[in-house]
Amino acid sequence: MTNRVYLMTFLLMLALAALAPAQTFTVLYNFTGGPDGWGPYAGLIQDPSGDLYGTTSLGGDSNCTPGYGYGCGVVFKLDTAGTETVLHTFSGSPDGTNPVAPVIRDKAGNIYGTSSYGGSSSNGTVFKIDTAGNYTVLYSFTGKSDGCYPWQGLVRGKAGDLYGTTSSCGSSGYGTIFEVDSGGSFTLLHSFTGRSSDGAYPYYGHLTMDKTGNLYGVTAGGGASSNGVVYELRKNRTFRVLHSFAGGTSDGCAPSGSVLQDKTGNFYGTTEYCGSSKDGIIWEVTKTGKENILHNFAGGSSDGCNPAAGVTRESKGNLYGVTYGCGANAYGALYELSAGGTLSLLYSFGGADSSSAPIGEVLRTAKGTLFGTALTPSPPCCEDTYGTVWSYVP
Repeated sequence: MTNRVYLMTFLLMLALAALAPAQTFTVLYNFTGGPDGWGPYAGLIQDPSGDLYGTTSLGGDSNCTPGYGYGCGVVFKLDTAGTETVLHTFSGSPDGTNPVAPVIRDKAGNIYGTSSYGGSSSNGTVFKIDTAGNYTVLYSFTGKSDGCYPWQGLVRGKAGDLYGTTSSCGSSGYGTIFEVDSGGSFTLLHSFTGRSSDGAYPYYGHLTMDKTGNLYGVTAGGGASSNGVVYELRKNRTFRVLHSFAGGTSDGCAPSGSVLQDKTGNFYGTTEYCGSSKDGIIWEVTKTGKENILHNFAGGSSDGCNPAAGVTRESKGNLYGVTYGCGANAYGALYELSAGGTLSLLYSFGGADSSSAPIGEVLRTAKGTLFGTALTPSPPCCEDTYGTVWSYVP
């Protein structure tokens, strides 16, 4: 009788395993380095029909200025069949060049973003692509008090105004936080000073806005130990540091990417370096400013290292993200951090699919499918490849 029970249990487990969906990593698109683009740094957004939108930092027009023969980047759409459409090819001045940030999309289907360089003064732009495909530079940075080199994307307020950051320039040279309205009028909201009570150099991802219009983000430098900060800019323009990273082995340093806020007001993100193994951390900062280190990346083949992207969170509290280093092939990893604090590598980049070095944040759909990009730098990993768009089905 006991043997029969064991046999029945074993057969049931086999049946359940057969019914369970396979975990599948799929390259949806391989960039060729030509007019279609090259080198996607940023993550993706998705419209209601399932089409994906993003940017590449190179490719497009090889004769653009100053493209140095590599192109100045594109804005692209990838439909559900895997067909790419280039929505805009950057040309230099008075256009933009080299976007490294994600785009956003309003309900009408208009697309907004930033280019890290180019524009009328070669210091970067804020742009719009309308539903007819018309491209408009809403604002060109001058490289003075307004800032320069916007490496982060935008967030859109309820009134349609756009909010973002620049990585450099401003009154102290450490970057700015700005607002641009629908007509292109610019408002300086904050200039980073790099001091102990401020930040310096925001990179990658985008700002986060809460329901009341307060803005949240990270900077790679500044703060009490010059290792970066998590900050809040209130709607009344009051700036405060929520957490200063201490660096060393007890904390992270050099945070970049977006800040994620949960329903209770707590914040989540990553740092690129420091922590117990000096390979970066995943952190939580409460709304009162208390930090909890959720994971210290250990590097090697069974863990990731050096995340430049923030995290995505689902309703059960599990976090998802990418690192651009380490993993089984040493070219980055897609990971899940459970609500209980266990990190699992879902996929290691740099294998037969020729995807490597993911920099942009992961997009997670309501059904649990993950989408992202991989930068795919120079050999030896992935010769003659120029970046990918990928999906992962749990």
